[in-house]
Amino acid sequence: MGFVKENNRTIPKEDKVFAVSGRAKAAIAAKGKDTVVDATIGALLDDNAELVVMSSVMEAIGMLKPADYAAYAPIAGVPEFKEAVQKALFADYAPKGHVAVCATPGGTGCLTHAVANYTNKGDEVLTHDWCWANYKGIADEHGRSLKTFRFFDEDGNFDSADLKVKLDELAAKQDQVLLMINTPAHNPTGYSLTNEDWDKVINVVNAASCKVVLFVDIAYIDFAGEPDEVRSFLPKLEGLGTHVLVLFGYSASKTLTAYGMRCGATVCLAKTAEEAEEFTKAVGYTSRSTWSNCNRSAQVVMGKIYSDDALQAKVDEERRMYRDMLLERGRIFESTLKENGVTPVPFTAGFFITIPSDKPDEVCKKLEEQDIFCLALAKGIRVSIASISKEKCVKCAKALADLLK
Repeated sequence: MGFVKENNRTIPKEDKVFAVSGRAKAAIAAKGKDTVVDATIGALLDDNAELVVMSSVMEAIGMLKPADYAAYAPIAGVPEFKEAVQKALFADYAPKGHVAVCATPGGTGCLTHAVANYTNKGDEVLTHDWCWANYKGIADEHGRSLKTFRFFDEDGNFDSADLKVKLDELAAKQDQVLLMINTPAHNPTGYSLTNEDWDKVINVVNAASCKVVLFVDIAYIDFAGEPDEVRSFLPKLEGLGTHVLVLFGYSASKTLTAYGMRCGATVCLAKTAEEAEEFTKAVGYTSRSTWSNCNRSAQVVMGKIYSDDALQAKVDEERRMYRDMLLERGRIFESTLKENGVTPVPFTAGFFITIPSDKPDEVCKKLEEQDIFCLALAKGIRVSIASISKEKCVKCAKALADLLK
């Protein structure tokens, strides 16, 4: 006899990611970390498989006072944090508009804000067919469902035509559509929309016959490439019509490689002050009735870094070193695959690369026989290049190619 109510959700017996990660950890314990390739971890590790902890961020943490840990933070976040988020997100590329910020417990909280406040129960939320599995989980949890458009066409280009088809289908039955796009350094493919892709998105959204809330998941933006290049699309958002509201999902946890501090922010870019105020009231209500307030110490750290030019420069430089390490791993992994006759899903940068496969579970099982642990998705295999060295990138890519050719 059970007591849990499914409420139209499908609750798995075990979390797939944590299950394969657990098997990888067991293999490491038995055989040593040099022998095992654990490409399941969604966090940045150095070449010795140790978690990257930036010393410059630790310097800022060392400045905290007891009250910075112990005191409640305001529901929307401490003022210095909200200012820091805008500076970190927009840099010199802030679009014109009315901006409002609300703290969240990581990027997941941003998705909750968007789904809970900008859709109705029973609505479909639109996103790309390659997406983080938790998009569906969050939609299901709130009584919504996930509809997808084809991310890439047959030539490997962003499929704006299918985006239009799917958006028009939803516009015919919903007065408002929440469209979620994860870029740059998309999870799980590593693709970043080009500025030309963004022109197509804007044209499609502007032509929609309903209101559109465009949620841009930028969790990996600070590891996607040169800061100016990856933010160059932002001014284009000024070209969106008045029937479009823009939200951003920002993850300070990833920007600072401080995942356990669970800190992020939903950022609203509105055409009017009234829309921004409406956002503030709505997401504040959601925050209060779910997680209440967020980690104050993480917010204070973020505020200290982005209000001190010298400290910010130190953090930026240290992050650049690790970002370049990650980009090099990605280039090596991709080139090794292609040299061995396998082409991944279009990749630009980021923590993950995905290889298409019609038998992902079978391939991953065979990889595990070689002590290589990856994540089987519905249509392919996700590899976390964030968690493996260049040498292990080569080993993993070759093993995958052998099984997929």
